[in-house]
Formats: sequence, structure tokens, C-alpha cells
Amino acid sequence: MSLFKDPNAFADPEDSQLVKENKQFIPDPLTYSYTERDVILYNLGVGATEKELKWTFEGDDEFQALPTFGVIPQFPCMAAVPLDWLPNFNPAKLLHGEQYLNIKAPIPTSGELVNEARILEVLDKGKAAAVTMIVETRDKVSGKLIFENQSTVFIRGAGGFGGKRAGSDRAAATATNAPPKRAPDAVVEEKTTENQAALYRLSGDSNPLHILPEFAAIGGFDKPILHGLCSMGIAGKHVLKTYGPYKDIKVRFAGVVYPGETIVTEMWKEGTKVIFSAKVKERNAVALAAAAVTLVDPSAKAKL
Repeated sequence: MSLFKDPNAFADPEDSQLVKENKQFIPDPLTYSYTERDVILYNLGVGATEKELKWTFEGDDEFQALPTFGVIPQFPCMAAVPLDWLPNFNPAKLLHGEQYLNIKAPIPTSGELVNEARILEVLDKGKAAAVTMIVETRDKVSGKLIFENQSTVFIRGAGGFGGKRAGSDRAAATATNAPPKRAPDAVVEEKTTENQAALYRLSGDSNPLHILPEFAAIGGFDKPILHGLCSMGIAGKHVLKTYGPYKDIKVRFAGVVYPGETIVTEMWKEGTKVIFSAKVKERNAVALAAAAVTLVDPSAKAKL
């Protein structure tokens, strides 16, 4: 039996009764169908240009999805796993905290994928809850596993339900990825466009926080902010262009980027990993921290 079909597959002896019961919920698998147009739209959304034909022209011999496209097919699952059982749950107080993507096979440039989602871990942080969801994405025809995503969200005001307080070690998915105490081995900067969030949201994240000024104001922001996963895609593109393909990527969303600001990605190569961080140049503010990829070819040298 698939782990995702076993109600107790992700049980933890430290879980409170409330968490234990809700971890047993098994959502129905959700299909994600896409074409080459969707791949191009995503690639453009994270800053690929008309000169980078392997990312923006479906007729190119090397046409491909950027690796971080792997966060997109799981989006239908985000609403399929209810969190309203948490005390004082308020979706407006939900923040995307961390993302881990493991790329298990070559990414098809079109097709039909099937997502299975479960709650992996729930932590009581006192004044907040931290919930990690795991999603497996398979090719509908072959059954081949293409992606695994682990998404951690923080829900402010939803703590106090008891149980586990500290997260488990899940290797690359939870690594702290502290940058070495030396100058970065490579630095890439890219100015985002004013319409970056308006374009990126067409790939599936339609949260009004990224387009409606009045909704952003409720969240305490001066104006709509860029999606964290868009910033991750831009930084992930910088690492790819500098060091080549990678098989996984993990980030912590440490701060916001406003469309039009400049993302500076600093990279340190450490064996099979490239540790990186992303900062907003205009405000010298960290946007992505505790971030790293695992390279497909560890001998890769920077292409700068």
C-alpha cells in the first residue's frame, strides 16, 4: 500500500490527539494538466527572457521547464488539505515559511500529472502553528514519480494545542544551510519588473495579496508583494545558470520582495551543495535564507 493511502503513515508519537486525528485525513488525488504554454508562462514569470529560447520557445531543441516549475503542479493540493481544525485558524494569518522541492525525474514539458497530499508534521509554536504538507506528483500515464514537495506554513495565533514543538530532521528538507564565513563564490543580481507578480500569479497562485493593494494593506504591506515562490524561482534560475542542474532545492522565506526591486543571489559551493541567499538590493533585506540546492554534477564550476 502507498504511504499516502495509509491513514497512519505520518503518525508521530509526540503528536497531540487533535493532530493525530487530522493527520489521518486522506484527500483525493488531484490532477494537474498542462501544455508547453504553461511551461513558458512559468519560465517568463520567474524572469526568463526572449533571448533564452530553451525556456521561452517551444520549438527550441533544448526546450525545458526551469527546475522550480516543480512547485506548480501541487497547487491544487493546497486547498485540499483543511487546516481549519487548528484553534483560532484564520487564513489571513497564514504565512508560507519554507519550501523543499525534490526533482525525481526529467520534467515533461506537457502532460497530465497526479498529486497526492498529506499532512507530514504539525508543530505547536506557542503563539503559532507550523504545518508541513508533503505532496508527491506522478506522471498519470506511467506512474513515475516526478516531484516531491514539502511546504511549511505558519499560522499566527493558532498555537496552544499541545504536542510536538521541534521539527524532525528530514535531511536536505530541513537543513539550516548556514553560509560559510567567506565572500560568496558567485553573485547574480536581477531587477524584477513592476508586473512580475501579476504575471507569476497566472501560473496558479492567485492569492490577492499579490495583486490587490487593499488586500496587501490588511496583511500589513504598503503594496502587493511578490510571491515567495517567484523569488525562489528567480534565485533558483541564478543557481542553475551559474552551476548547472540540481536535484533538489530548499528555501526559507525570510522577507518580502516588492515587484520592481532587485534580487541579489549570493552563492557558496560546498561539495555537492550550493548554499545561497537572496537579498533585496534596494533595502539590503534578506528575502530567502537557509537555502541550498544539491547539484546533479558536484564537479560543476561556476559559469560566471
